[in-house]
Amino acid sequence: MRFDTIFSMSACCIDGTFVSADSGETFSVINPYDGSLLGNVPNAGAAETARAIEVAQRAFPIWKAKTARRKAEVLLQWYKLIMAHCDELARIVTTEQGKPLAEAKGEIINGASFIRWFAEETRRLYGDIVPGPCPDKRMLVTREPVGVVGVITPWNFPMSMIARKVSAALAAGCPVVIKPAPQTPFSALAMAELAIEAGLPKGTFNVVTGDAEAIGLELTTNPIVRKISFTGSTRVGKQLLSQAASTVKSVSMELGGNAPFIVFDDADIDKAAAGALVCKFRNSGQTCICANRFYIQDAVYDIFVEKLAHLASSLKLGNGLDPNVTMGPLIDQYAMDKMHAFTEDAKAKNGRIVCGGEAHTSCSLFYAPTVIADATDDMRFASEEIFGPIAPIFRFHDEAEVIARANNTAYGLAAYVYTKDMGRTWRASERLEYGLVGINDSRMTTCEAPFGGVKESGFGREGSRHGLDEYTTLKYTCMGGIEM
Repeated sequence: MRFDTIFSMSACCIDGTFVSADSGETFSVINPYDGSLLGNVPNAGAAETARAIEVAQRAFPIWKAKTARRKAEVLLQWYKLIMAHCDELARIVTTEQGKPLAEAKGEIINGASFIRWFAEETRRLYGDIVPGPCPDKRMLVTREPVGVVGVITPWNFPMSMIARKVSAALAAGCPVVIKPAPQTPFSALAMAELAIEAGLPKGTFNVVTGDAEAIGLELTTNPIVRKISFTGSTRVGKQLLSQAASTVKSVSMELGGNAPFIVFDDADIDKAAAGALVCKFRNSGQTCICANRFYIQDAVYDIFVEKLAHLASSLKLGNGLDPNVTMGPLIDQYAMDKMHAFTEDAKAKNGRIVCGGEAHTSCSLFYAPTVIADATDDMRFASEEIFGPIAPIFRFHDEAEVIARANNTAYGLAAYVYTKDMGRTWRASERLEYGLVGINDSRMTTCEAPFGGVKESGFGREGSRHGLDEYTTLKYTCMGGIEM
């Protein structure tokens, strides 16, 4: 695979072959940095998706029958190929998504770590022998692959999201049909090419690009597909859940967030501000676990605002391929319009713009890193996911108050707490209604730990030993007539 040829790959991957849409139609993929045309990919729909599902079903018994050791060997080879092509893959991500090259490379390495993890976990897909009620019976519980899996991934982490979901599915013995985001299809096609090179059987790894509604409907309603794994907005997640109910599919949902970032007055403020910078402005604020609401205790409020604004103002915006750039563009004009709307709403309600608060002149999709002080609970970003480089800073007085305010949301994905009080860390962890809680740490995602939310942030877990369970079903076998 070469970086200079991937953008000419106008094809879906079905049954181990790169093919066009039945209609021959394509759609354009645009570089968000400069608006240039990167290439075209097939505008496929329900028919192509159904065909991909059928070949995946044919591949299922072949892949399922492979020994755990053989599945592990193939996954490890995929991991090695990804790491060998890390720089090329990072350039693909940066070019079609916009994030700085260093962040893109970090995404590749992080995603690959999940592939290696699940390659190792496939050999530990254990069952149980349960003590039975009768001496002539034996009770066995085994885990079996659920079947064909439909995978729907977002544009903000186009390679690592595929790696996290697909590696677990393959490790469990399930073939996949992937619908990547239309903004970032080349990342998925590059992953497919390397997966085929790694030795995955034909039909095990399929990628269909095109009409999101038609592809999603076929994946969620086709009875052959037995599992859907989706990362994206809560609104779309609810729609997919409704569709998947028609065939009672197993579903994993990683949806929106409204993460609180709580700084108590005994915290190390320099570390809290540095953690906030990463947590808010990584990927231009376009991550589901980004801090969305900064709650700072009275005594340290002003100094925290000052420090975070200073750090945010030092970020360098530009072409992500420039190694000196630390923040790239937003994904599209819709995202820019949201940032303007959030800022204008805050200004109308007496929010104080400490830095940023406007479009950046270097590119039409750059919004300046923004810190807004004196934020209040009636502002839009108190209840809506920002998904951009705006940091609203709220003031709080005591622990009970801030925990209540942090929990006052429909979402429950990630939360962050900075404090030196050990008792408070335990109380906060137990009382915050979130699937992930970072204590004095804003970098939580790792293959060894379960990732997922509660409430309207979804259900199911990625990573850890629990991530493999998401793609299996339990089978109970009762063996009678055993003579003693």
